Amino acid sequence: MLSQYLYISTAPTLLREEVDAILATSARNNPARGITGLLLFNGRNFLQLLEGEEAEVAALMEVITADPRHAGVSVLDKRAIAARACPGWAMKRVLIAESIENRREMLERDLPAGLDPEVRKMIVNFAVLN
Repeated sequence: MLSQYLYISTAPTLLREEVDAILATSARNNPARGITGLLLFNGRNFLQLLEGEEAEVAALMEVITADPRHAGVSVLDKRAIAARACPGWAMKRVLIAESIENRREMLERDLPAGLDPEVRKMIVNFAVLN
């Protein structure tokens, strides 16, 4: 059964290089686990969407929760899905525009078309409010 998790966490002391390293590790390791998804980082908080087989995503969430580089991991949404919204993304970083006025437009262009409207709204709200 495919599952999708959307979580938020706080990582106010991470440097850009550390975020890049997390993305590189995810892109390298996730294909073997069958995990796809996307990641947003606003300089203080992560918002990440993970999708894959339930056991694999749940195991990865345990690793993420124990990771000392960030804290306050909170699952915003967890659901069974029929198909992946991010099938070709081992882990894609979705950039948040510097200009608040451009954030919504940029995200709407960059987020996958198959994303559930409720999940899309949570992701856009995260980016627009931060």
